[in-house]
Amino acid sequence: MDAKDQTLGRVASQIAHIIRGKNKPDFAPHVDNGDHVIVINAEKVKMTGKKWTDRVIFTYSGYPGGQKLLTPNMIKAKHPARLVEHAVRGMLPKNAMGRELFRSLHVYVGDKHPHEAQQPKEIKF
Repeated sequence: MDAKDQTLGRVASQIAHIIRGKNKPDFAPHVDNGDHVIVINAEKVKMTGKKWTDRVIFTYSGYPGGQKLLTPNMIKAKHPARLVEHAVRGMLPKNAMGRELFRSLHVYVGDKHPHEAQQPKEIKF
């Protein structure tokens, strides 16, 4: 899936749908029958409005004083792929199966990825 010039939330919901397997006729909520998704051009994803500066993403290390407040601009400057990963992770189930499903997501900056041997098919929405 090419994330170039697409809105982050819309791309993330489509990716979560495929990873979960909801696009297949034999979907069952307790079974992992989804596909792996490769996302390229993660740094070129868009957000509407003032979300780049006004949205706040919290992280907490578990230690006193370990809370960090980050904006999407700050995350994009260091790790652009994490924006897509964060959005998709929030749309997956919050249990052991959701953590396992998250391993089916592969996000890359740029248009190159090391999965050519698996012969991936491009997804268009």
